[in-house]
Amino acid sequence: MAAMTETMETGLPKGFRSAEQGWPELRRIPHPPHRLPLLGDVLGADRHRPLQDSMRFARELGPIFRRRAFGKEFVFVWGARLVADLADESRFAKHVGLGVANLRPVAGDGLFTAYNHEPNWQLAHDVLAPGFSREAMEGYHGMMLAVAGRLTDHWDRQLAAGRTVDVPGDMTRLTLETIARTGFGYDFGSFERDRPHPFVTAMVGTLTYAQRLNSVPGPLAPLLLRAAARRNAADMAYLNRTVDDLIAARRRSGGGEGDLLDRMLATAHPETGEKLSSENVRKQVITFLVAGHETTSGALSFALYYLARHPEIAARARAEVEQVWGGTGLPRYDQVARLRQVRRVLDESLRLWPTAPAFAREARQDTVLAGEHPMRRGAWALVLTPMLHREPEAWGEDAERFDPDRFTAPAVRARPPHTFKPFGTGARACIGRQFALHEATLVLGLLLRRYDLSVDPGYRLSVAERLTLMPEGLRLRLERRPQRPAEARTSAPQARPAHAGAADPAEPAQASRCPVHRATD
Repeated sequence: MAAMTETMETGLPKGFRSAEQGWPELRRIPHPPHRLPLLGDVLGADRHRPLQDSMRFARELGPIFRRRAFGKEFVFVWGARLVADLADESRFAKHVGLGVANLRPVAGDGLFTAYNHEPNWQLAHDVLAPGFSREAMEGYHGMMLAVAGRLTDHWDRQLAAGRTVDVPGDMTRLTLETIARTGFGYDFGSFERDRPHPFVTAMVGTLTYAQRLNSVPGPLAPLLLRAAARRNAADMAYLNRTVDDLIAARRRSGGGEGDLLDRMLATAHPETGEKLSSENVRKQVITFLVAGHETTSGALSFALYYLARHPEIAARARAEVEQVWGGTGLPRYDQVARLRQVRRVLDESLRLWPTAPAFAREARQDTVLAGEHPMRRGAWALVLTPMLHREPEAWGEDAERFDPDRFTAPAVRARPPHTFKPFGTGARACIGRQFALHEATLVLGLLLRRYDLSVDPGYRLSVAERLTLMPEGLRLRLERRPQRPAEARTSAPQARPAHAGAADPAEPAQASRCPVHRATD
């Protein structure tokens, strides 16, 4: 069992804490049958889909269960009553679990990967929070429209050539360009490339490596993952180099127009006057670029899959877009929030497949979870969000069925609290969740208005896991809908700046600036 020491800052144990160290009555919590000595619960496990593996065990073992792998014991929770208790901020806090901690070599004490005791989390949160106000978000709207225009131009070309579209790939391009351009004045030229930008390749590499670390015994990782570790080091070096060059270019320019990067470099804490260090700025930029686009691209991809699978629901959502937007060429910021049916489609997609599929909570002091399970200070549990979102008592016996009407106002009011958690919970929940929802709702509205969507009848949803979730191999067939005269004007803001799209990260081009997209906090 891993040795532990206490931190000076919190008195909590430092390092991985196996469940035996924090759950005095662990034996009462069920685990899979056929547990093997030393190896644990590995029979039949799928190391490529650990989340879906845990969902399978959840269905068999109930609302709280445990798994053991290579000497490490984990407690999983998904029952609504248990999760509601874990959401109590006075007794529980965010726990940076293994999967997230594996990203610390590249993201450090960024918003998503910081430990609770690290001061840069609160500093960055307080400095950046104004960037997600309603006033600030209205400023992002025009740039989001411009990037969405590049997506529809690309899809129009694919349609004209008689090709289907690569939904996960194109949603990744869309969300990466949105965060890069609005937050940091950078254009990756994603829609002008035949292959993903090297930044995306490096990002996927670091996420995949972080997940692989969880599938091998810790002492053997240097041996078993030697080649993968070398690739990961190269990927991290590329991410760091790209961001360092981006920051250096901004410093040379003397500042932008108040975007997220300007806030990071120049804004002092309103009370202490403290600023983020240069190293932490790098970590925050990487956090926003990686986490800030990866989850939103997955959410859009799942939503488009369900819309293509359910044409009657797509028709209802499209009718709403036509009613609310009318002949408007460029929908206004306030018109997006009025797309309630479209938003329900997005919420229902996030219910079934929350792209950040788990979050961990740790006890602030000795306590008893839901009056049943004693926990010592520092003990933690992993909340399986997709199973919470399928909890029959909260969502009904048909919880596997896609039904956006679960998110009508009366249905939401009738459900217990803390049963829908796609963005985490508490003080460390996603800082940019409202921006993410605005962007995704806008994009779905634009695509529904422009295209009829269909999926190959033989396609079966396969969910890829790389810490986040994404539908694998999803391609859609498009059919162009009749265009209203006003819609022809939507191309006006879509042109890329002549100075954008530098291929060399050493020369990051400065795109038009307005503030930021979103990030997972």
